[in-house]
Amino acid sequence: MSSQKAWAIVAGVGPGTGASVARRFAQKYSVALLARNPSNFEPLVKEIEAAGGKAVGISTDCADGKSVKSAFEQLKNEIGDAPLAAAIYNVGGRFVRKPFLDLSEDDFEAGWEANGRGAFHFSQAVLPLLLERVKNSPEYPPTLIFTSATAAMKGSANCASFATGKFAMRALAQSLAREFGPKGIHVSHAIIDGVIDIERTKDYKFDHPDAKIKPEAIADSYWYLHTQPRTCFTNELDIRPYIEKW
Repeated sequence: MSSQKAWAIVAGVGPGTGASVARRFAQKYSVALLARNPSNFEPLVKEIEAAGGKAVGISTDCADGKSVKSAFEQLKNEIGDAPLAAAIYNVGGRFVRKPFLDLSEDDFEAGWEANGRGAFHFSQAVLPLLLERVKNSPEYPPTLIFTSATAAMKGSANCASFATGKFAMRALAQSLAREFGPKGIHVSHAIIDGVIDIERTKDYKFDHPDAKIKPEAIADSYWYLHTQPRTCFTNELDIRPYIEKW
């Protein structure tokens, strides 16, 4: 069993935003890192532990309800009676860019599986734990944050799969904010509008040196959302480089 130190859960941990968010929240809390591929969280678990923090990683497919249930059963053994302070859903899923008439059913459902169904399973797992946290008058309101994209606001050509999934995520976040905000839980939908500066995008060339979003800056924004008082909840936040056209 763990101590009573509060926890944060980050689903969709990879080398970019997910890892940066985990590092930021690990400065205050123990962290649970969820990803399908253990290679995405194992180095980060070691890094956080080496720095004096507490971290566990669990292989999880958030689009699979049984996988999520199993992950949270494992997590319960780690957490014990410790509270859950924050939950971040950072799962992006498979990005499909194709003309609509070329989409297969599997292509189309790829966007929904991660951003719709996965967000549903994750939310149902974490919200009861966050509600328990409310009862203990925590320093910061229990928080549920969804990493989203411009596609949640507008469906671009050739992005029917991704946009449909992100529209679903935004609708879910709005509904949960209205249902659980009055109960003391801060639910926020973060629109990431721009290219994130990660290993996968290092070869992307732009005319301006500030064209990419630093994942550490996204993590700082998420921490800011978590620390907002109940009298000042931000339920949707746009994050973009100042030179981005929107």
